[in-house]
Amino acid sequence: MSYKLVPIENLSTNRANDRHGELENETAAIAWLFSNMSTQMRGLAKDIVNTGGIYEPPLVCLEGDRFTVYDGNRRITCLKLLSSPGRAPSIELKNFFADLRAQWEGSFPVQTMCRVESDRDKIDEILYRRHTGSQGGVGQSNWDDRMKSTFVNRTGKGGKLNVADEIESRLKLVGLMPSRGRIPRSNLNRLLSAEAFRHRVGITIAKGRFEFTRKEDAVLKALARIADDLARRRKTLDDVWDVDRKLEYLDELEAEGILPTAADALQLPKREKPKPAKSDPEPEFFPNPKPIVVKASRLQKRLTLIPHHDYGVAWTGRLQRHKDIWNELQYKLRLEEHPNAIAVLCRVLLELSVDNYIKQAKLAAVVENDPLAKKLVASAENLHTQGKINKRYLEVVRKARTMDAIISVDTLNKYVHSPNLAPASDHLMALWDTFADLVVHCLNE
Repeated sequence: MSYKLVPIENLSTNRANDRHGELENETAAIAWLFSNMSTQMRGLAKDIVNTGGIYEPPLVCLEGDRFTVYDGNRRITCLKLLSSPGRAPSIELKNFFADLRAQWEGSFPVQTMCRVESDRDKIDEILYRRHTGSQGGVGQSNWDDRMKSTFVNRTGKGGKLNVADEIESRLKLVGLMPSRGRIPRSNLNRLLSAEAFRHRVGITIAKGRFEFTRKEDAVLKALARIADDLARRRKTLDDVWDVDRKLEYLDELEAEGILPTAADALQLPKREKPKPAKSDPEPEFFPNPKPIVVKASRLQKRLTLIPHHDYGVAWTGRLQRHKDIWNELQYKLRLEEHPNAIAVLCRVLLELSVDNYIKQAKLAAVVENDPLAKKLVASAENLHTQGKINKRYLEVVRKARTMDAIISVDTLNKYVHSPNLAPASDHLMALWDTFADLVVHCLNE
């Protein structure tokens, strides 16, 4: 095995790529990629231009005076067409690649790093391990939903929105861009990779769009400071690498009074009540409308206690046990199959989360051996004082002390200790939906 820089013009897209089998020549192979994978190829080409190159070296073999690509044909094809747009298989694609090439910053590379192998059997062994599944641990294993979520929350990559782009466009509009240097977008995305961090600066993308959760001027002021810190390299990748360092930086900004506070909460517009008509006209007769029938295939049944969406928890190292339980409740245990295990773990997660808040917030009103109901209410009252939950939700938590309430700590305790009370899926979901906000706030302390 060796790695070497190979001129792009000396690389050949594989006419016998396993994606399509043997074709007549390289031109036919390029045409097949765009005929069968047009959207992916265009997206890859845009990414190469945006990032200024490719990351993983293609696997190639010297055949005659040229290097045939065995792994990385899509990457090399895009590089070749960016280098020579005229080689694209259609007029539309020629224009597409010519426009992309014009967006390339700096000089376009004439060569790229490749992994060069001369042993064809070894090449096949590499391809086997990369592209035929995990093979009992021998090959590459695909990430499940939890693993993908962990990666996105750590890095800020892979989301539908580019948070750094959204922030930069808004700072430009109000003239708050850094006076020196460019904003390192990857570092900004990493810092604001999870909703827990975004909420602290006053933004959210939870609904699939960029929104302010605090007054816009206060948020933009905080974002301008963050952008300036990153652009001037007062803060670098080392300062936003993991959860603890992100929180440390955000805590510094909060201590300086840079981050928005509860006083910057958005005021919802009051709805005007419709004025009653002076005299109601005689109603016209309309036949009863047909009921709206929703097909069963359109209904999404909830399979786990915790739904599969991002709750914005910043998983620090001290929350490893909490995270393991959360992952079991969100991805592994099924409501219909494991109600007893879910009921017990829900109770454990609730208490561990509250204990974390009591310890981190240094609450003196409760101690570790106090009943869960007392710790719940004390945590909720402190969160309300901090402006993190509203009075209405505080009252919901307070009612959990009531012994005969359906949603109560007593019910959770009975799920653990009573031989007669069997947990039902609907009730478990109601319990989680009631306490979810409290759990998230307690974990994010």
